[in-house]
Amino acid sequence: MPKITVIGAGQVGSTLALRLSDANIQNIAVIDIAKNIVEGKCLDLQDAAAAKKINSKIEFGDDFSLAKDSDIVVITAGLPRKPGMTREDLLRKNGAIIKDIASKLKELPVEPITILVTNPVDLMTAFFHAQTGFNPKKIIGFGISLDSARFANLISQELKVKASTVEAIVIATHGKDMMPLPRFSYVDGKPVSELLTKEKIDNLISQTVQRGAKIVSCLGSGSAYFAPSAALFTMIKSILENDGSIQGASVLLNGQYGINDVFIGVPVKLGKDGIEEIIELELDEKEKENLIQAAVELKKCTISV
Repeated sequence: MPKITVIGAGQVGSTLALRLSDANIQNIAVIDIAKNIVEGKCLDLQDAAAAKKINSKIEFGDDFSLAKDSDIVVITAGLPRKPGMTREDLLRKNGAIIKDIASKLKELPVEPITILVTNPVDLMTAFFHAQTGFNPKKIIGFGISLDSARFANLISQELKVKASTVEAIVIATHGKDMMPLPRFSYVDGKPVSELLTKEKIDNLISQTVQRGAKIVSCLGSGSAYFAPSAALFTMIKSILENDGSIQGASVLLNGQYGINDVFIGVPVKLGKDGIEEIIELELDEKEKENLIQAAVELKKCTISV
């Protein structure tokens, strides 16, 4: 019986816990240093499970021993970037949070598969690996799977087709350097690059890159959580079911795409042990150059906590 632990009871973490419970995952733990918040949300989650006649066991608290025996740990804890906060400020503050979490997870008797959500996610994933020394095949940075879902949604709206018929791929970083790839994105098996004009494709790519910022500006406070939790659930489901599905994730590259020792977003095959395979797309010269440049920019960043 699988156990999933969510670290961080904010909007993404608590909504993910609800999705897990609704899917009848039997063993769920939610950890947060804000004891009242995590208690309030989890009591509500327990009531919701009872209302739906679901038998999920939902534990909660600020004690990391709750993560013991977890098959998967999802780290959503962290601060969003606020007005006036520099990138360095965000790196330092969230780096301190990840460092503390890493030190506690290292005490677990068995390494769980760990999915990082905390932004900037590619850098936080690399930092978590450096702090724990965990098997990199069990460390997954979340981000471009969400970007791929956003790209797919925008494609489906533009072409007026069902979202279920669209397979979209985004690579590189979860941020301004993300690379939606219309050549490798399909509608009923046909490449998007053959279905839309360059002008329309460029517009969809721009919308995809700006999607998260637009949601933040519309909300006024906070950021997206319905789609992130849904994309996370899909990733977790693939791991638990060992279905070998291909999804985007920030993972450690060692030679793939001509990149070494960098966590960056690429398609991977997921399974019960985490990352089963890193998929190497046949990028053209410009695409490969842009991906390598994104990796170079990531390597320049340091986290001092």
